[in-house]
Amino acid sequence: MVLWIILALLTAAVAAVLIAPFARGGKVAPADRTGEVEVYRDQLNELERDRAQGLIEPQEAEYARAEIGRRLLAAAGANADRQEGAAKTGKYALVTSMVTLVLPVVGLCLYLTLGSPGLPDQPLEARLANPGNNVALLVAKAERHLAQNPNDGAGWDLLAPIYFRSMRLGDAEMAYRNAIRLLGPSATRLAGLGETLVASNDGIVTEDARSAFEEAVRLEPDNPRSRFYVGLGLEQAGRAAEARSVFEAIAKDSPAGAPWLELVNQHIAKNGGTVAPDQSTAQAPGNPTQEDMAAAGTMSQDDRQAMIRGMVDSLAARLKEDPNNLEGWLRLVRSYTVLGDKEKAQEALKSGLKQFPSSGELVALANEMGLAVEGTTQ
Repeated sequence: MVLWIILALLTAAVAAVLIAPFARGGKVAPADRTGEVEVYRDQLNELERDRAQGLIEPQEAEYARAEIGRRLLAAAGANADRQEGAAKTGKYALVTSMVTLVLPVVGLCLYLTLGSPGLPDQPLEARLANPGNNVALLVAKAERHLAQNPNDGAGWDLLAPIYFRSMRLGDAEMAYRNAIRLLGPSATRLAGLGETLVASNDGIVTEDARSAFEEAVRLEPDNPRSRFYVGLGLEQAGRAAEARSVFEAIAKDSPAGAPWLELVNQHIAKNGGTVAPDQSTAQAPGNPTQEDMAAAGTMSQDDRQAMIRGMVDSLAARLKEDPNNLEGWLRLVRSYTVLGDKEKAQEALKSGLKQFPSSGELVALANEMGLAVEGTTQ
């Protein structure tokens, strides 16, 4: 019943807004002055008779005729305005009827057809009690629970990665720290905290972040992701030899064809190491072969550009079939940016973050290339 009252009030308010201009246009018609017109005409006739009989001077007769004529024209004009006003009033009445009757009837029919008038009201409390697959309501429910139970470590542990995927980085850091404080450190929690700090600092591995990754490596020595961030932090700090040693150890321990291998090899080379050609290009989709590079040397500029575009499109197609390749997404975003296709670079970034929502590398690359990361604020 409350819903119908609200709908009726809204309908009345909208109708009033729509009718207002027409109401202002419909002015009250002036009174009928037909009798005055006849009187002034009789006065003109009488004036002519008096003039013919010599009862009034010609000059006075002209003055009197002018004044009676002025009054006659005014009365006749008022009658014309009255007729026009009556016509407008009829038009306004038609428009008003359409606004107040037709539109609400059409809206009601559409609501009865497409809406759910029999559905009972569902206040926020009821929606939070049964959020279904609505992520926003799930988060709101968890936040309400944690507001009442701030020492529930499992709740913070659940919310932290959700906050990170939503790029609510401040909330993610708080949630990770609370989960670590209440449940104790784990490789997953420490790595999540480290990646949150990296993303919050535009891809820079701060001391806090590096400490978190080092502790994660201590708890899980074979985790290549945490080890990579440790090496990246050493590289950014200018400790090239130590960084190279970390990256070489990751490459040595990685299985053949690991999706992160090419990225690791790039950092080995960047820090003064040497990588065999077959290692650096082995399983990276979209890389040119030796034959491709030799053929490119003999091509024209247009043909070379077309070949590059073809390789980038091939990389995009392979990633669509096998999206579990972080290095492939990094290369695709960078390639589209270099080609000047910012729209496709933005789409590739969005797809990469969907596949790797906690990737600090993608966030750092986005900031480097001037691309917007969905959910962040500058």
